[in-house]
Amino acid sequence: MLLNDYMVAHAQSKNEKLFYLGEGLELIRATFFRQTMFAEFQLQIHDELEQGRALSGARMTELYCSLLKKFHGDAEGVMKIDPAYCIEWAFIPHFYYGFYVWQYATSMAGAAQFADAIEHEGAPARDRFIAMLKAGGSDYPYALYMRAGLDMATPQPYQALLARMNRIMDQIDALEAAK
Repeated sequence: MLLNDYMVAHAQSKNEKLFYLGEGLELIRATFFRQTMFAEFQLQIHDELEQGRALSGARMTELYCSLLKKFHGDAEGVMKIDPAYCIEWAFIPHFYYGFYVWQYATSMAGAAQFADAIEHEGAPARDRFIAMLKAGGSDYPYALYMRAGLDMATPQPYQALLARMNRIMDQIDALEAAK
């Protein structure tokens, strides 16, 4: 996120700036929203099994398609989901391992709050971030974040990410309005 901000700030043209802003927005879509959708899908297929229901390819496609439509605003007319994408679940290896994809989304939110803190506080926030990275896997991620000053169980990290997304979209809108 810090690199993306740097690249936007140092872009040599409107098109280059739009490119980097688009990359920043795509990172949020793919890492926060898409991984959240994946986690919800994983939860649904585990719930199906725990309730004694068999999982067929058709049922998994139905569940996944429903989530695609929900997350992309199909019912609201935001976009229509091509049925060909409903089988996408079949070639995403995350679904065949432990339940962990939600960690991508939470990490993205933590990164957004850290990026804001580093940009506004400077060295103290940077040092907390580096200390957390140095801790590696020495403790549970939640505890490591807490020691670094972020509580991932509060709305703040997620609000920071949504604020970042809105800032990026506002910047894109402003650039597009300035012909």
